[in-house]
Amino acid sequence: MTIDAVIVDAVRTPSGKGKPGGALSGVHPVNLLQQVLESLLERNSFDPALIDDVIAGCVSQTGEQALNIARTAALAAGLPESVPGTSVDRQCGSSQQAAHFAAQGIIAGAYDIVIACGVESMSRIPMGASSQGQDPNVAPLAARYPEGLIGQGVSAELIAAKWNLSRVELDEYAARSHRLAAEAVAAGKFAREVVPVRLPDGSLHTLDETLRASTTVEGLGGLRPSFQAPEFDARFPQINWSITPGNSSPLTDAASAVLIMSADKARELGLTPRARFHSFAVTGSDPLYMLTGVIPATEKVLAKSGLKIGDFDTFEVNEAFAPVPLAWAQELGADPEKLNPNGGAIALGHALGASGTRLMTTMLTTLESTGGRYGLQTMCEGGGMANATVIERL
Repeated sequence: MTIDAVIVDAVRTPSGKGKPGGALSGVHPVNLLQQVLESLLERNSFDPALIDDVIAGCVSQTGEQALNIARTAALAAGLPESVPGTSVDRQCGSSQQAAHFAAQGIIAGAYDIVIACGVESMSRIPMGASSQGQDPNVAPLAARYPEGLIGQGVSAELIAAKWNLSRVELDEYAARSHRLAAEAVAAGKFAREVVPVRLPDGSLHTLDETLRASTTVEGLGGLRPSFQAPEFDARFPQINWSITPGNSSPLTDAASAVLIMSADKARELGLTPRARFHSFAVTGSDPLYMLTGVIPATEKVLAKSGLKIGDFDTFEVNEAFAPVPLAWAQELGADPEKLNPNGGAIALGHALGASGTRLMTTMLTTLESTGGRYGLQTMCEGGGMANATVIERL
């Protein structure tokens, strides 16, 4: 007997700038995830004691995000003590992987109801903080990569060079992200997916702080490259140094969550599924070109699904840096009009551990607003990996 894993609901917080003074910087990351869980449960009436697990993506699992934030946030949200939680780190794809684990557990018959979610407070726990100033990978991998590993920014530069993407093309894409996100806000497209965050002073944060509706290509053109350095000039002469803060995703605070059930359990509880999980894939890729994993991951999920790229109504390809979705679309032959049609991470933010379920939430919004059937989501990940997910609107 086949068990369908379905999405009953999906929510996200508005983004906050991931630096001191950002709109959400005064909120403890546990409380940020707590509020998303509370909103999800308020919107769906059933006994929370039926939840089999809470699986949360979080990348920097240290300090306030340490000691299994999934369990802590579940308890803070008032879930019964019988509901367990676990935290996942697959870098930027952490909460997408959480959704995979949740749905796969349901399909296997091990779960009936799971919340897959994610959180990252980059203002309070800076990116890389979990390394504690030590070396987690350079020396251990020196024998295999004697020239040394590189950061994601330089990897993005290598992608821009390999796919012949000019600085103007990158800035045009970044401006498009802000324009489409601003248009989506104005049209009320995010009304169902965004839940407010109560701040310590009692006020509500309701709008994506990372979105800049006034962004222009001309304004972006005045920004200086972020990652140029003499050692990389010598090692990678093909790079033209085009990656700037404007065509990269910003540091972000946010949380998101997806309520996943078996179709039978949703029916039993009188809840209406919005989509079902169709296919999954995860793959490794070249750590130097670490952000290109979205290409083989997509090829892998297409093979598993039996679908072709033209069968999809929308694509969510995480905008870690502008070259990533552009190279993906070029390589896969995807319709650019279907790519991140409500803006992406360049405008809506990239809160690392929360981004996977944020993309899923926004993709569901797009399918429902357009009447589309299939959506494909893929996420590049640090260290050279990527997840890909296909969902089908019901």
